[in-house]
Amino acid sequence: MALDRARTARGALAGAVAAGAWAATQPLDRRVFGVPYDDTELLGKFVTRGRAWPAVGLAMHLGNGAAFGAAYSALSPRMPLPSWARGPAAALAEHLASWPLVLVTDRLHPARDELPRLGGSAAAFAQATWRHLLFGLVLGELERRLNAEEDDEVPSYEHVASTNGHGDLERALSGTPS
Repeated sequence: MALDRARTARGALAGAVAAGAWAATQPLDRRVFGVPYDDTELLGKFVTRGRAWPAVGLAMHLGNGAAFGAAYSALSPRMPLPSWARGPAAALAEHLASWPLVLVTDRLHPARDELPRLGGSAAAFAQATWRHLLFGLVLGELERRLNAEEDDEVPSYEHVASTNGHGDLERALSGTPS
């Protein structure tokens, strides 16, 4: 498998943008889920406890998103899923695989006394699930658009949803298969 550097770079860009969307929505989802968990704080305070932790944490968060996006760009064409599902599936798989590490964070993080306990919190798990879903949606769609080949056909999602949200009545009545 040859590495396409341009494709990988575009995937990294998509991942960094998706991580930026994640970081930008954290203040809102902290209110919605009632958990004061902030990924940039978790990352930044792992490296420094000084005033620079927000910038350091954001840089690390964007870097992690870029690394994930670069890997995703190489693997997504091989995923046996429709294009719209690949990003969310990859992000949620990473979430489920890495969530148990919050138990380590709760016990060993240098700033653990300043951070909310995440292990055993259903609300924190739901919050992190939402964040990964958002990341995956943005990553998947942006990467697909940035790495579209000239001869690639833009996928149609009409069979998934219609203006009324219930599908295509004409197709259902005509008896033609989807």
